[in-house]
Amino acid sequence: MRYHFKIHRTKKGFWAECVEYDGCITQGDTRKELDFNMREVLDAMLDEPPDSDWFMPMPDPKIKGRNIVEVEVDPKIAMATMVRFNRVKRGLTQRQVADKLGMKHIYQYQKLESGKTANPEFGTLVKIKRVFPEFSVDSVLA
Repeated sequence: MRYHFKIHRTKKGFWAECVEYDGCITQGDTRKELDFNMREVLDAMLDEPPDSDWFMPMPDPKIKGRNIVEVEVDPKIAMATMVRFNRVKRGLTQRQVADKLGMKHIYQYQKLESGKTANPEFGTLVKIKRVFPEFSVDSVLA
């Protein structure tokens, strides 16, 4: 999963803004520092949603342009984001999805919506795909 940032140069360094999400902004004294900060702010925005029903808009692969760079999301955070996105899109609660996945305890499902713990086994990925046919591992890794 890759989001797009527009980079701006100033006399003192750089700043960048996420094209897909207003308010996702960072800065750096050097381009190397800016690159690090873009990924850090993006991961933080995705991994710390205000509540479990919130999600950032999905990346738009058609975005191109001058001073636009793609920033890759940490794969665990991308996985958690995609699981949460598909759940919310369907209007399901965490408990409903946990039941559909055959999970006895809701905390097992909640681990899938956290970038710190989202690391599903292959069998769980198969179940996720059955519950959300539109779910794409490629979109997580792309």
